[in-house]
Formats: sequence, structure tokens, C-alpha cells
Amino acid sequence: MRFENVGLRVTDLKKSLRFYTIALGLRVVRRGDTRSWGGGLWVLLEDRRSRRKVELNWYPKGSTFGGRFAAGDAVDHLDFTLGVATRRELERVYQRLLKHGARPTGFDPSTTGGWMASVTDPDGIWITIGRRPTAVERG
Repeated sequence: MRFENVGLRVTDLKKSLRFYTIALGLRVVRRGDTRSWGGGLWVLLEDRRSRRKVELNWYPKGSTFGGRFAAGDAVDHLDFTLGVATRRELERVYQRLLKHGARPTGFDPSTTGGWMASVTDPDGIWITIGRRPTAVERG
């Protein structure tokens, strides 16, 4: 057995797909439609560098899986890393996420000493972006 992906329930597939592909840079790997047996629409996304995957799942009213929705049920956060990067790079990514529909959480480069920032996606799921110290910072 091996881990395949994390599935996230979304309320607006088009909006979420735009956010995850444009703001976070994930690419579409596959799409599916399971409405014929009570499911919904799904899109599998992948990070080009890490090959980790996220599946966005949208369920129409009346779907077997379309019960009560509360943002972030059983999901704490998704964690992204810039790798070795400057504080300025982190700030640039943070601003890009906000520009593409993310909402601030109060944890941004100015409140974390420039080491990480958190936003929420269009459905309220927390996304954390961190960085590792540069050679200059490691001294």
C-alpha cells in the first residue's frame, strides 16, 4: 500500500481549481465525474517538484457525499515550502496568494519573523507557506 493523495472538499470547483493552479502552481493530472453513482466532480492536481497530489472534490446537492459542509472538517492545513528562500521571496508568494483569492489568517511574514505565512483557500482551508534559511542567514 502507498499514499496517493489528499482529497479536499470544495464548494466552487472552478474557483478552487483556479486558486490551486494559478496561485499555488499545481498542475492538473486527471479529472473525473462520478455523479452517475451519487458522487461528484473531481480534479487531481500535482506539484511538479515534489510529485505530491491534492484532489479537489465537488459534490452537487443530493450527492451521497454532499452532506453538511464545514470548512476544514478534519483538515488542519496544507503545507508548502519554498525551500531555501529569502524573506522577500516569501513575502512575494504571500502577496500573490492574496491577489488570487486567499484570505489572510494573521500569520504573515511580519508576524512570524519572516519564516512562514498562512492563508486560507476559497473554502477556508489553511495553507501554510514556509522557507528555510539562506546561506547568509545560516552564517
